Amino acid sequence: MEAQNLLIIMADEHNAMAMGCAGHEHVLTPNIDGLAARGTRFTKAYTNSPICVPARAAFHSGQYVCRSGYWDNSFGYDGRIDSWGHALRRAGRRVESIGKLHFQNAHFDTGFDRQHIPMHLANGTGMVQGSIRGQFPDFKPKRKMTPGKANILARAGAGESNYTLYDRKISRLACEWIEGAAHQKDDAPWCLFVSFVTPHYPLIAPEDYIARYLKLDLPLPLYDDYKAYPPHPWWSSKAEVLEDLTPEKIRLAVASYYGLCSFMDAMTGAVLQTLDRAGLSSSTRVVYTSDHGECLGKRGLWGKSVMYREATQIPLIVSGAGVGSGTLCATPASLVDAYPSVLQATGASAQAAAGLPGRSWFDIANEDDRERIVFSEYHAMGSPSAAYMIGDGRYKYHYYAGGYEPELFDTANDPDELKNLAGSPEHLTLRQKFDQALRAVTDPDATDAAAKSAQKLLVESHGGPDAVIEKFATGGKAYTDVPAELLA
Repeated sequence: MEAQNLLIIMADEHNAMAMGCAGHEHVLTPNIDGLAARGTRFTKAYTNSPICVPARAAFHSGQYVCRSGYWDNSFGYDGRIDSWGHALRRAGRRVESIGKLHFQNAHFDTGFDRQHIPMHLANGTGMVQGSIRGQFPDFKPKRKMTPGKANILARAGAGESNYTLYDRKISRLACEWIEGAAHQKDDAPWCLFVSFVTPHYPLIAPEDYIARYLKLDLPLPLYDDYKAYPPHPWWSSKAEVLEDLTPEKIRLAVASYYGLCSFMDAMTGAVLQTLDRAGLSSSTRVVYTSDHGECLGKRGLWGKSVMYREATQIPLIVSGAGVGSGTLCATPASLVDAYPSVLQATGASAQAAAGLPGRSWFDIANEDDRERIVFSEYHAMGSPSAAYMIGDGRYKYHYYAGGYEPELFDTANDPDELKNLAGSPEHLTLRQKFDQALRAVTDPDATDAAAKSAQKLLVESHGGPDAVIEKFATGGKAYTDVPAELLA
């Protein structure tokens, strides 16, 4: 494959179906749709962990969380294992980032020549309270350990937040960077990682982008009250009884999320249009993706942190030389595939990706391998034990450590993942196949124990669970604040 520049655009918490090109009835994303029309959209792309920090560590390092040890939102990537940025630098490629990284902090060498306005873990520590997951059996919290969704949803509506202001600045700086790159005399390919924070919470969308959705009679999410859908015992403890969440409030929250999707699409569009005006489109491959999805009220759940499609499936579009235009790829893919993809796209040696689980998206885009296996895992806040997902082009298997009943879904006939086939005698062989595939990646119970042990040490290093709750409990916030200096 010819070496070219690479522009990677990542959103935060973008549900894979919330795009016009994915067939959504209401969401307007003309710029992302245009990218899909010029490239290949993956219909079975997944995050390797449905929560920000571990997902981003997997994306940059090419390693599964169970192997890297970046367990939750207090274990930020710190450069102790190689990233694709390190590999590009060794190959003499210019590699820079603009926007959210969510690494440990800006001081570690994580592979970028320069980080422009990077957002990292708050104070370098993140949400330590989320690491308390039953390792202290006698601990009884005096107040809520994790942010409540009721407070977040109550603030949904029109307006500007620090997140939309931050994304506006990210888009502007990305445009300036690309304009500058057009005048560079260096012929070596470059890689620019542009990382937006929307449509992540807070659900506050600029008036221009939310207005049309407020006029629509938006359908309520499927089983918007989790009590109407029998919750799996693993996540039943995560469900919140939102007694005052009326249909009107739900629709407002959904409209706000859709408005943020359209806003983020506009920010993306400005970057892509600048690439065109700068005359770099023909020499630059483009990737669009997200770190994870968003439940958006389905099953009564908001946020991510579960293994269902709405949280684990991600948008993934690749375009440029060597990729078909307006095509779909049903071969399963995931974020760990980014490492070999970046190397191949920019002409760096593939040797750096040897031994990693991923394969290049630019190769996969031209294949049809429905048997390919993808893997996701969750070891973070609110979970009683580890959760794992093994999927192929048709089925998804969920394994929960700690003796919980597994789940098996036929996504071809049950795309909403409502009918659990794990207990069906007709699917026993299939369940055993996926169980073996899971254990080929990791020992699920040993990994669960390792995660909890590391998290316990982290909590103890901050004085124990009582001290952590006192210091880190964040009231109604479920997101990292944008430092004021990044908005200046």
